[in-house]
Amino acid sequence: METKNLILIIVFSISYLAMIFEFIVKINKTAVALCLAVICWILEVTLAQKQYLEERFLELARDVGSIAQIVFFLLAAMTIVEIIDSHKGFERISRCLFHRSKRIMLWTVALATFFISAVLDNLTTTILMISILRKLVPHKKERFVLLCLVVIAANAGGAWTPIGDVTTTMLWIGGQLSTLEILKGLFLPSLVCLIVPCIIYSFSFNGTHELEVREIKQNNPPGSALVFFVGIGSLIAVPIFKWLTGLPPFIGMLFALALVWIVTDWLHHGSEERQHLRVPFVFTKIDVSSLLFFVGILLGIDALQAAGILEALAHGMESYCSSDVAMATSIGLLSSVVDNIPLVAASMGMYNLHEYPMDAHLWKLIAYTAGTGGSILLIGSAS
Repeated sequence: METKNLILIIVFSISYLAMIFEFIVKINKTAVALCLAVICWILEVTLAQKQYLEERFLELARDVGSIAQIVFFLLAAMTIVEIIDSHKGFERISRCLFHRSKRIMLWTVALATFFISAVLDNLTTTILMISILRKLVPHKKERFVLLCLVVIAANAGGAWTPIGDVTTTMLWIGGQLSTLEILKGLFLPSLVCLIVPCIIYSFSFNGTHELEVREIKQNNPPGSALVFFVGIGSLIAVPIFKWLTGLPPFIGMLFALALVWIVTDWLHHGSEERQHLRVPFVFTKIDVSSLLFFVGILLGIDALQAAGILEALAHGMESYCSSDVAMATSIGLLSSVVDNIPLVAASMGMYNLHEYPMDAHLWKLIAYTAGTGGSILLIGSAS
């Protein structure tokens, strides 16, 4: 192995451990990821042979373009979700979830989470359901059972649509999976991933709630329902936009954001008291740290790919894993311990589209296992 590649592996490994144990080192993982990206590319450029220098700069420019597509997509999607939440659009869901029968409510919450997560990201869906269940279920033990199912349902629901989970979105934008094949190939496996634990929990989760849930009185901002339906409709329409136009998904998501922005400006332009509901203010609530972490970790992995490390790793895995199922299962099990974003990014670099073309069985397996594997352990998923 070249000295340069050995140094890159050591730097990446130390940085990745620092990100995993950020609660011990007391340094935010985003800062570590950005440092990792810069150091890896400095090493890759300065230690590369001169005849390959221009090629490395071209690879970096191409990688930045690919990452920018995903970042723009996520930024627009996060903004739309935050706009809906600012207008209390999600609170209308709480009235549909409560039921006197605990068992029926268990299934209602699980299925609602599953389908909501298919449109929103799984972390946002989990946070939303936690806030709702705190109001609907006063008993901690019962609420804990429901929250466990919420995490499983959110991860399973995010795996079967191109906009439901960031890893599936990465594979969709990267050209590894098409919209129709994601829906056809992953819906039933994702549903089974939810139904099995629901059946298991149903045996012990019986009886009725003693009291009806009290009606939550809320003063929704003007246009709350309109913003909710325009926002959700715009998110759902993004894959359709890509299918109709052939343009990259981030273009459709930016168009969706523009529509919601126009609606909110039209609703609130005449009121000084409702300026916090407009998009410029909503931007201040977006989790920019997560987006920068995403940029840092992907740039770092791209540096490993440029050095040929990921290709060597792929050949090594093929000698130990005899089938696509074994490789994808390994990725799923690893995602229960480490973040699934770098795992999927690495797999995209390890296996090229010439060997595994769009909609190959391997890509569907990776999307499924990486998306649902985080439910195995507490540390395996942000949700």
